[in-house]
Amino acid sequence: MKKNVIAFVALLTMATFVGVSMAQTPAKPTAPTGTDKPKTEVPKVEKKETSKAIRVSGTVAVYEASKMIKVEGKDNEMAFDLTGDTKVKGDVKDGAEVTVMYKKEGDKMVATAITVVAKRKVEEEKPTPAPAEKKS
Repeated sequence: MKKNVIAFVALLTMATFVGVSMAQTPAKPTAPTGTDKPKTEVPKVEKKETSKAIRVSGTVAVYEASKMIKVEGKDNEMAFDLTGDTKVKGDVKDGAEVTVMYKKEGDKMVATAITVVAKRKVEEEKPTPAPAEKKS
C-alpha cells in the first residue's frame, strides 16, 4: 500500500512539472492553409501636420484685399497673408477693430478668417424720474 501512495505522489509531482513547463513554452505557429489569405502590409500614410488656428485681436494698420493685412496688437504688429479661402466678416478698413484667426504654414502666417468687431455704444445714463407724490 505504501508503494502505491509513493508512486501516486511521484506521478502527481511529475504531472505538475510537465504542466508548468508546457504552459511556459510558446505555441508554434501553424502553417498557412490554402484558405488563408496572405497578409499584405498597408503602407503608412504620413499625416500632414495641421496647425491649430490661433486667434489675435487688434486694430487694422494696413489692409490690402486678397493680399495681406497688418494688425496692431497690444505689444506688437503682425502681418498675415490672405488667400482665396480666407473668410471675411464685416467691412475691413484701416483703423477697424478685428479678430484674425490664422495658422502657420512654414514661416508664414496665413489668415483663415477675419471678423470685424462691432464697436459697442455706451448708452448715456438717463436720469430716472422721481416718483410722483400722492396727495392726501
